[in-house]
Amino acid sequence: MRSIFAVALAAVCFAGPVSAQTVVGQAGVVDGDTLRVGETTIRLFGIDAPEGRQTCSREGREWPCGEAATGKLRSMIEGKTVVCRGRGFDQFGRTVAVCEAGGVELNRALIAYGWATAFQAYSQDYLADETRAKTARLGIWDSTFLLPADYRRTRAELVEQMHGYRAPPARDSTNAAAPAVMGRCAIKGNRNRRGQWIYHLPGMPYYEATRPEEIFCTEAEAQAAGYRRAIVR
Repeated sequence: MRSIFAVALAAVCFAGPVSAQTVVGQAGVVDGDTLRVGETTIRLFGIDAPEGRQTCSREGREWPCGEAATGKLRSMIEGKTVVCRGRGFDQFGRTVAVCEAGGVELNRALIAYGWATAFQAYSQDYLADETRAKTARLGIWDSTFLLPADYRRTRAELVEQMHGYRAPPARDSTNAAAPAVMGRCAIKGNRNRRGQWIYHLPGMPYYEATRPEEIFCTEAEAQAAGYRRAIVR
């Protein structure tokens, strides 16, 4: 009965503008601060977790902190119904929301456990939680690392240097229109909810909603980097 109720509730919540409603359902994890409920991609409000392929340094050794942050979020929602209250959309068309699972607010918990940083450009809500995690050296705070926004900026600059192409702005705006991807370097590489590295071509389903972790000029480049083409159904 509980599962039937959850499905019915999810159907009701999807029947209208997502930004004005609560999205409820079983969720998949895209990365440390991004979920997918049904066909809706949700960016957790006010926090910024390490990117999927980002590494941190501890005692001179690199470790996959982006994968660890993703795993932490996955463990927090496993077997639970996720409730997300929308606050708008970001520049990639994703719903920006505060979410909870099992009565625990995911946004705040990820900050408190040290697996995300407070996204101060858009919210001051989690600064105290970040300070406590940093003082206790929890999660990524036990390491040396680039802030996720700086990591994305560095990656974008590298793409520009390699291809003479200016990559679209990083995902740092919560209410901007989705930018057009110009030039021939328009293939978006992204990690999906199953942890697979997928690339999307212009015109494919979900292309506009996909937040690129890497940009490629050709399919050969994407494949050489370990990505596979998105399956169009």
